[in-house]
Amino acid sequence: MPEQWFTMNKTIAALALSLLIGMSWPALADAPFIDPVDDAQYFGEPDKQLFWTPQQQVSGFRNMEKLSPARKVAAGDNPYPLPERYKDLGHVQIITDNDRLSVDDYVVQQNVAGLVVVKDGTVVYERYELGNGPGTRWISYSVAKSVTSLLVGAAIQDGYITSVDEPVTDYLPRLKNSSYDESTIRNLLQMSSGVEWDEDYADPESDINTAPWDTLSVYEYLRNKPRTSEPGRVFNYNTAETNLVGTLLRSAIGNNLSIYLSEKIWQPFGMEHDAYWVLSEPGGGEFGGSSLNATLRDFARIGLFALHNGRLRDGTKVLPDGWMRESVTPSTGYDGYGYLWWLSGGRAYRASGIFGQGIYIDPAANIVIAIHSAWADASADSDRALQVALFDALSEAVGELTTSRRKGIR
Repeated sequence: MPEQWFTMNKTIAALALSLLIGMSWPALADAPFIDPVDDAQYFGEPDKQLFWTPQQQVSGFRNMEKLSPARKVAAGDNPYPLPERYKDLGHVQIITDNDRLSVDDYVVQQNVAGLVVVKDGTVVYERYELGNGPGTRWISYSVAKSVTSLLVGAAIQDGYITSVDEPVTDYLPRLKNSSYDESTIRNLLQMSSGVEWDEDYADPESDINTAPWDTLSVYEYLRNKPRTSEPGRVFNYNTAETNLVGTLLRSAIGNNLSIYLSEKIWQPFGMEHDAYWVLSEPGGGEFGGSSLNATLRDFARIGLFALHNGRLRDGTKVLPDGWMRESVTPSTGYDGYGYLWWLSGGRAYRASGIFGQGIYIDPAANIVIAIHSAWADASADSDRALQVALFDALSEAVGELTTSRRKGIR
């Protein structure tokens, strides 16, 4: 395993860059098809993954557990069924202020590795590119934040955490007598702790480029940051604090996130394949805000679990009543963000990760869309807007197909 992974701050910054809103030019359609048996010859250095070539992206994104310390999230033997009734959605038009293209065009232009649409529990569209297939794991980047949010809900349901309004320091006593004394779990989930943080990747002196990333050092770094606003009032994206949420969870449950995820959601809900969650250091804890590696259909099942308000097939509650509604309620600091979920307008919401990873959930239409990608840029505004337009176009098209079927039109 490459030594740089453990010794360079750039490594962890690369993994934790889950929500950077960066440059604004469109991605190029240059990700290649690579036979998975040849992946190893294209592996890049993990600490430079923000700058990987397209070949390194494709091979690395589907093999992160081989390139970095990771812990298995074990699946069970009773997968959640996903019946199929495929529709041709490749011609569906995606329209934005600056662009108009088909889904087929989007897949090529945006380097899509996998796309699945689930309507009323049935797979209506599914495709794989770049050498991927149904059993291919792919890195989630910040999609993992939303999974961590689900686990916070599970910990409340299990009684490990009493309320999101408890002080962070009740679970992370190393932060006592610091700017976090007045911050709550809710504040961390909504990116509104009030603690100073600079996420400017272009500035070599910013926090994101100078902070240490092993667990204990992150504590010490953050506890010495000043508070610049009242907790809960101002949205300020803070990569380090999403890792604090993961550490807080481990403190509350007395276990690793991978094991808890397996026991609470992955096995009982019926994920089909094992997943792997990247660790902040060898033998350490999982990144609460990044890098859960899972298959496309299991991404979609995460969406279905959220869509079902955290209930298993037999009706067992994993999340508290009303948790998902609370999780996707606009926060005071920013009305486009909930508890580590992005809000898409109406009742729709999504989990989003750099380089084009995503899960889109539309409760009103009973639709879940999951996507794996290898964008050329981590998080260009234009790419993100186009992806949201893709989700909207597919959701509308599938809704129209359902309406037509009900009217007897085939």
